Amino acid sequence: MSQSNLFVLMIIIHLSFSQSVRGKECVCDLENGDPPFPKNELTKVETTALQCIETITSEKMTDLDRLVLGLQQRIKQVEENVIVLEKENDRNLYGAVTLRIIELEIAEIQDLLHKLNSTTRNYRHLSVQTAAQLEDMKITMVELVKFDKMQVVKKYRESHKKNLEQCKKELKATAAPPTVSSGRCGLGRMVSVAGPRIYSLTVYSTSYTYGAWGRDANPAPGGENKYWLVVLSSSNVYGHFIRQYSTLSTLLLGIGPTDTYISSSNPTTNTIQGPNMVMYGNALYYNCYNTYSVCQFNMTTRSVSTVALPQDTGYNNKFPFAHLGATYTFTDMDFTTDESGVYVIYATTSNFGNVIISKVETINPPVLNQTWSTSLYKRTVTNTFMVCGVLYATRYLDKETEEIFYSYDTKTKEERYDLRIHIKKMQTNIEFLNYDPRDHLLYVYSDAFILTYELIFQ
Repeated sequence: MSQSNLFVLMIIIHLSFSQSVRGKECVCDLENGDPPFPKNELTKVETTALQCIETITSEKMTDLDRLVLGLQQRIKQVEENVIVLEKENDRNLYGAVTLRIIELEIAEIQDLLHKLNSTTRNYRHLSVQTAAQLEDMKITMVELVKFDKMQVVKKYRESHKKNLEQCKKELKATAAPPTVSSGRCGLGRMVSVAGPRIYSLTVYSTSYTYGAWGRDANPAPGGENKYWLVVLSSSNVYGHFIRQYSTLSTLLLGIGPTDTYISSSNPTTNTIQGPNMVMYGNALYYNCYNTYSVCQFNMTTRSVSTVALPQDTGYNNKFPFAHLGATYTFTDMDFTTDESGVYVIYATTSNFGNVIISKVETINPPVLNQTWSTSLYKRTVTNTFMVCGVLYATRYLDKETEEIFYSYDTKTKEERYDLRIHIKKMQTNIEFLNYDPRDHLLYVYSDAFILTYELIFQ
């Protein structure tokens, strides 16, 4: 039932009765003592309200919030770089380079401010227009309320006010949860990270500090127990083969591996660049060598298919993961898996170096699907992973602790920077991190060691 119909039903028409006797029949004459209900005015209010809803959307408000958050994070990054510059005592050897970087960052801040000012001016005009419409609606509704003879609207308002006050009390009594809910997968809210559950060197010992490992998130029949391992054997940047083991035990012991080569040489066209990669549907997804493209390597046919990201996508160390103490080289693109498939995480100059999420359709050749832009500056992040459509980002706290500090929900487009979920590290750096939806574990490659951590959900 529509609100207009409900409103009409709540109106009690004031009637006066007069009786007369005509022969043996009693006849009642009904006279309406109230003026007719102005239905056209109510329809006009409904139409105006719908126009306001269409004009002021949550997406527009999210865009404004995203610009503000991005500006805050960028200013914070500049402040940190200035502190580093002030501490440098290299007799101006590298000071000029650092100063130039700060100049570029300030220019990007100015671009953000220009965009924010332009958006704010547009919203200010929209606010004035909407305020006038709301005032007209208010005057009309005051007149319409006079037809409410039983004071139903007044009682409803009083009840609604009580509920609002009660809600405020509950909010004050109960602190907001620390993470974005992942309830649509049935997991509940992520509250902590336990472990490590596994902590071991690979068969390569400490020879290769950059690499990746894990399981196929969507394995072919018969491949459910397999584990894969890739080490970047050329300058800690490039790789050209995937090593597979039949079980976790054989991987830890280094027994009976099967090597599948993308190319006989390294590096070359369509070989692996950077440590961020995932296995899904018997195919490896990774950053193609020396391009801004996604590579899909079919493990059975040994064929490579590609799909290009936007032309202004950072690659070759333009927007890598980093922190003040180090840069994780050639990590411009990060590939993640969750319950719904494969995503690629990257940054573009048009989005001011902030993180972008794109869903990868795992057909052959792969196709980019829905894309989300965030306010998270990529160079302030050390890694990302996805759980139930929610992106989580980590940062370096110290040699013993990594922190999950950020989340972006692709369903609600809600961003949060206030997560404080700690990961206990065994080595200083985490070069690779990915979530496996089959066992709810984080698979980590950390300075030549392989580890797993368990995600704890409430």
